[in-house]
Amino acid sequence: MNPSELTLLVLRFGFLLLLWLFVFGIVYALRTDLFGQRVRKLPESQASGASPFPAGPAASPAASAHPAPAGPTEPVMKAAPVSSLPSGANRAGGHANASVQSAHRLVITSGPRAGTELALGRDPITIGRSGESNLVIRDDYTSTHHARLLLWNDEWMIQDLDSTNGTFLDGRRVTVPTQIPLDTPIKIGTTTFELRR
Repeated sequence: MNPSELTLLVLRFGFLLLLWLFVFGIVYALRTDLFGQRVRKLPESQASGASPFPAGPAASPAASAHPAPAGPTEPVMKAAPVSSLPSGANRAGGHANASVQSAHRLVITSGPRAGTELALGRDPITIGRSGESNLVIRDDYTSTHHARLLLWNDEWMIQDLDSTNGTFLDGRRVTVPTQIPLDTPIKIGTTTFELRR
């Protein structure tokens, strides 16, 4: 094989390698656009012990008998919500459940957007990293379509949309649509917010 044939062979392999790298780059960009970026898992030190993130789900016994909540594309809940905080928890300090009449704003109390307020209407509020969300939270621990606030019989519910790191209401992981007491912290990723009068 003379030097010109060897050079041509090396150029062909180089071009083929460049073409494959280009194809993989396009596939990666499409996957990111369609499914969003990967969500980092919370460190074990934050997922146990004194952290506000409990290690496992804490739903009521009645909740485990019902199907999981609908996915992020489902516009409304089809079945009645079945979970609420334990009776002492949602009434502690006189906190009644948030309803259309009692809760008028969502207030972010900690995280990158601390101090932000959203007016509550009657429409569901989607929460996540997606630009299509009503409340966009951009951090490494929030899923693209993370959770949703919605009304059920005029009471506000929080529904986790099968997120990676979970949604926490007053320190308890939400596994089914759950009633929200007024002034009770809801934690998504590094952001905490409350429904207030």
